Amino acid sequence: MACAPYRPPDVYRVSKDVVGAVAQGQKTAHKDLRMVTGELHRLYRDDGAPTDIETSIARPRQVLVIGSLSEFTDRGAANPEKITSFEQYRRSIQDVEVITFDELYEWACFIVEDR
Repeated sequence: MACAPYRPPDVYRVSKDVVGAVAQGQKTAHKDLRMVTGELHRLYRDDGAPTDIETSIARPRQVLVIGSLSEFTDRGAANPEKITSFEQYRRSIQDVEVITFDELYEWACFIVEDR
């Protein structure tokens, strides 16, 4: 995920791998929408018999889990410029939610502890 410096010294960009993964997620969502087109579709068994299940997609969402928040630190302290650049990037994306492994872990702990 590494944030690399870009032109001004306070601007950082995400890695090519992250950009590629986001593009892949967006393309997958686009294909899903084209295939289903918002209509109800009946599911069938392998032998062709209809089931009582119908599916539909309104706007599919993709989740990309990458890296760690520790990648936004320098000498053990948070780098606000790296964090800001990452936050601006991930909030500008449509159809793909980008979260880090440690954010996912914290979210899971919160859910488990909240029971």
